[in-house]
Amino acid sequence: MTRPVAVVGTGTIGASWAALFLARGHDVRAHDPAPGAEARLRDAVAATWPALTRLGLAPGAGRSRLSFHDDLADAVRDVVLVQESGPEDADLKAALLRAIDAHAPADAVIASSSSGLLPSTLQAMCEHHPERVLVGHPFHPAALVPLVEVVPGAASPDHAVTAAVAFYVDLGKRPIVVRREVPGHVANRLQAALWREAYSLVERGVATVADIDTAISNGPGLRWALLGPLVGQHLSGGPGGMAHTLRHLGPPAQAWMDDLGAPRLTDELADLLVSGVDDELAGIDQQAMAAARDELLVDLLTRKRATPALP
Repeated sequence: MTRPVAVVGTGTIGASWAALFLARGHDVRAHDPAPGAEARLRDAVAATWPALTRLGLAPGAGRSRLSFHDDLADAVRDVVLVQESGPEDADLKAALLRAIDAHAPADAVIASSSSGLLPSTLQAMCEHHPERVLVGHPFHPAALVPLVEVVPGAASPDHAVTAAVAFYVDLGKRPIVVRREVPGHVANRLQAALWREAYSLVERGVATVADIDTAISNGPGLRWALLGPLVGQHLSGGPGGMAHTLRHLGPPAQAWMDDLGAPRLTDELADLLVSGVDDELAGIDQQAMAAARDELLVDLLTRKRATPALP
C-alpha cells in the first residue's frame, strides 16, 4: 500500500496542496495548530474539487482520504513526503521543521513551500536528517498551476532531488530544478523584475495600475501562458529565430534595460499601488473574478495538455 503524504500548515498554499494530493489518489494527513484549521481546510478542498475533477481525478481519489491530526508527530508518521507550508517566517519554520525532522521517517522527503528562504538555511534547522530537506515551491493556485521549483540545499543528495521531482511529476506538475540557491528561487525573481518596473512606471506617472495590468494581460501575458519569454523571442525572430532577434533588437533592448527604474517600496508608493488596484477593481466581485480565473486556467491547461507542439 502506498504510504500517505503529510501537509503541515493548511493555509491557502497548504490547503491547495492537500486538494491536489487527494485528487491524485493519495491518503493525506494534515496538521495545523490554528483554531478552526480543519474546517477551513475541508471547505477549501471542497471548493477546489470541481476544478480538479474537470482536470481528471486519479483512480480511487476522494476527499474522504483526508485526515486531520492535532498532533504533528501523528500526522507525519510513516509518510513518504511532508509538504511544509507554514508561514514565511524563519522562526516559525525552524520550529515546524525541527518537529517534522524529529518524527518523520528517515527516508521521507521534507519539502518546504517557502517562496524565498534558502534550502540550506532550512536544512540547518534540522538535526536528525537535514539532507532530505529541500524547497518544493508551488505557484498559486497550487492545485492548478503546474510549476513547482525544486531547490536542493548544500546537503541534498541526488536521490532526494530525484525522489521529489518524480513525486511532483506523478502529480502532473512541471518541476524545474534550481541549480543554485538564490533568494526567491527563479520564478519569483522573474516576477520581481516585472513588479519592479511596473512600480517604477506607476511612480513616474508613465502608466496607471490598470494600464499596466491591461498591457500584460492583453499583450505578452497571453503568449507567456503558452511559451516562455525566451522561446517567445525566438519565434519573433521568424526564420532567423533568437539569433535574428538579438542581432536586430538587442541594441534597443539593452537601452530599455539600462533605463529601467529602481523604485523603493515606500509607504507613498504602496499607497499609490493599493489605490490603483482599488480603482481598477471598483465594482468587480473579487470572488467571482478568482473563480473565473480558475475556470479559464482549467480550460487553458486542458488545451495545453492536448497540444504536443508546445515545449
